[in-house]
Amino acid sequence: MQEFTTPGAVEVPTDDNVTTVLWEWERTNPDKALLAHRPDGGEFIDITFGEVASRVRRVAAGLMALGLGRGDKVCIYSPTRYEYTILNYGIWAAGCAVVTVYETSAAEQVEWIVKNSGAKAIICADGALEKTYHEMAGKVGTCEHVFTLDDGGMDALVGEGAGISDADVMDRAQSVRQDDIATLIYTSGTTGLPKGCVLTVRNFQWEMRQVLGATSDLINEKSVTLMFLPLAHVFANLVQASQLHAGGKIAFSTGIPNLVEELAMVQPTWVFSVPRVFEKIYNSAEQRAIDDGKGSIFAKAVDTAIAYSEQREAGKISLGTRVKHAIFDKLVYGKLRAVFGGRVQFALSGGAALGSRLGHFYSGIGVSVLEGYGLTETTAGSTLSRSDATRIGTVGQPIPGVTVRIADDGEILIKGEHIFRGYWDNEAATDEAIRDGWFYSGDIGELDDDGYLRITGRKKEIIVTAGGKNVAPAMLEDRIRANPLISQCMVVGDNEPFIGALVTIDPEAFPRWAADHGKEGSVADLVDDSDLKASVQEAIDQANSAVSKAESIREFRILPQDFTIEGGEITPTLKVKRNVVADHYASAIADIYGH
Repeated sequence: MQEFTTPGAVEVPTDDNVTTVLWEWERTNPDKALLAHRPDGGEFIDITFGEVASRVRRVAAGLMALGLGRGDKVCIYSPTRYEYTILNYGIWAAGCAVVTVYETSAAEQVEWIVKNSGAKAIICADGALEKTYHEMAGKVGTCEHVFTLDDGGMDALVGEGAGISDADVMDRAQSVRQDDIATLIYTSGTTGLPKGCVLTVRNFQWEMRQVLGATSDLINEKSVTLMFLPLAHVFANLVQASQLHAGGKIAFSTGIPNLVEELAMVQPTWVFSVPRVFEKIYNSAEQRAIDDGKGSIFAKAVDTAIAYSEQREAGKISLGTRVKHAIFDKLVYGKLRAVFGGRVQFALSGGAALGSRLGHFYSGIGVSVLEGYGLTETTAGSTLSRSDATRIGTVGQPIPGVTVRIADDGEILIKGEHIFRGYWDNEAATDEAIRDGWFYSGDIGELDDDGYLRITGRKKEIIVTAGGKNVAPAMLEDRIRANPLISQCMVVGDNEPFIGALVTIDPEAFPRWAADHGKEGSVADLVDDSDLKASVQEAIDQANSAVSKAESIREFRILPQDFTIEGGEITPTLKVKRNVVADHYASAIADIYGH
């Protein structure tokens, strides 16, 4: 059994709650920019700490006037936008608990979350989401108040609180205690109905202070980041709280399609994302180089960046590598750094493993991707790479005050003050997840002697072939997705004689591939095309080179369309829902095995 504890946990004052720091920034530096948004696709407009604090109080006053008290639940049903932060802190200031709802959730999921949480109010972003809510509102008994942001909902909520003074709000905000519920986040999950993770004020404040203590060179008073991941997810939620606590600025993207443009406008000092976005940036850059006839130069630049990073990590960079790196820095790397806005030196990646090759590539071009590992149940990060403590291919060491243990069967167990209270109204699931003070993550991994954690798979995702071979699909899938033509991949083969895979084609890369190969028609028209199969086989062969023959993919099927959030095949953080995909494409899996 392996175990590692990182010392040096930052103490959290007992009177510290989730809004305390907002009032302190308002008092000491009210004119400092906290948020920035881009109305109507124009320039970004700053909103100061003083303005945010004032709006937060008025939101809280509205909720208080509606009769909501400490511990009452309020749903935010919205994509990421600047009003989310104001609502989030307004709900906290009223002593209420935030219940997050993904804007991509189906009506029955919204119904389940609102009903299961017992929410008394819901704030929808727009008419479409309000309509989804009203489709099942009759089945939800507790929710009495509905506001829609794009239909004047914020003003309406604020108007409700006209008779509540700022002093009354501050009394309520300061009455919040650390054992109160801060947020109820329903795990998007890859199986079954989502479970509500109860995160307390103490969970948030303790986690945030440990992360800030470990990343002060990254998240500080001068830092700027661009928010584009869903705030309904714990990762973005913690970044929001940490950036605000540190006094940095959060600019809100208008959407992934505008990301490159907005990175150039905001020029963030650091960014955070899930691995798929970093993969897409790499793949797009590679494809552009190939389209411009510079594919071989790009390939050499990639090899040099990886070698430079590997040698630097080993402690000595050869003269030849230094020379080539300096040349490619002017020809290639500078342009790649410009994609991030030109000021980014570090990025945080979470949600899944990035992969060593991409980690070394980004480090080699001057954008070090610091990987972390955690779950909703651990208030986001349990481990984190730091600028002065990074081993590429791992997800870093435990954050200060956290202990990570590897059980005899390889499962990752976690202990610390960031562990959630339990699953809302689900004692059986809570008892299964938390035992003797340890959280059982369901992930499997390895700890090295210095406490760096490597994730090797998901316990429930381990495939056992008919021959008894245990196969962790993540490594194969990560390598296959590294090919620019591939969007998603799901390895199959449980109780089957060999390993197979379902593969989807990237809709952005496909048109160029089709033109280069003289093909007409859609992906659906070409799933059996020999040239397309050969191109996918190259990705399969690359992945197979890293595993034994028994673990290698023998057969694959190209699917006619990509996995989508709307179709229920992937979560909002782009994780594949294996049971849904297996159900949707049961015939393709059966065809692989001749059933």
